[in-house]
Amino acid sequence: MERSKAIFGGDSRPIGCGFLSETATGEMMKICILDNDTIDEALVPTYRSYGAMLEKVLRQAGATDWAMDHFSTPLQQYPASFNDYDAVLLTGSKADSFSDEAWVVELRRRVTELLKTDTKLLGICFGHQLIAYCLGAKVARAPQGWVTGRNTYQWHDADFAASGREQFALLASHQDQVLELPEGARLLASSDRCPIAAYAKGNEVLCIQPHPEFVEDYSAYLLNKRKHVLGEAHYAESMESLEHGHEGQDFAKVMVKFIEQA
Repeated sequence: MERSKAIFGGDSRPIGCGFLSETATGEMMKICILDNDTIDEALVPTYRSYGAMLEKVLRQAGATDWAMDHFSTPLQQYPASFNDYDAVLLTGSKADSFSDEAWVVELRRRVTELLKTDTKLLGICFGHQLIAYCLGAKVARAPQGWVTGRNTYQWHDADFAASGREQFALLASHQDQVLELPEGARLLASSDRCPIAAYAKGNEVLCIQPHPEFVEDYSAYLLNKRKHVLGEAHYAESMESLEHGHEGQDFAKVMVKFIEQA
């Protein structure tokens, strides 16, 4: 296998690339990861970035030979053309998807244009919210406040991407939520604390609120960081929940199948 070639300069600068390989038909599966945040400097040696965490779980879920290019949207980094990619993935972020920050406004503009194409678009947490916002749905602070730790989500479409599942246990960290299902979308998952936890639209859009790419140690770090905001009871309950494991890699398999299907 050969390293994929990075294209630098101007508006088109991947900050990390995966490997290239060919499918049985000779076509290359190529993925664009839009990384919408940076992680704390102390954690960079272990986790690198949200995009790197997402790439890792996708490869563990079967995407071993995909090419994955990473771009930092807060730094206004984008590919020269999205036409080169089979799918575009949006990571989480501490920013609000409905923010007036210049980089968020620009990201919404580009996502709105992508929604007019047949390029597959997948969003996690902030990405899930921003895509819903671009589809005209209401996104705002969750009425119940922060949702953190391990949560169990009921899965409403057992046939979707051949999941055959009734529920997923996943790690969450959010205070914003999608408050209404985007027009034309179908609800895939929900919980008591997050009624619209995952949705899909056609064969092009798949979004989920919790983080399939998170691991327990990273969730614990975020909980410790926000302990004073969450309060002792919420913090303790969320920390205890991490002892029961999660099924992020199982949901990553759903994402892989969704991207691969015609």
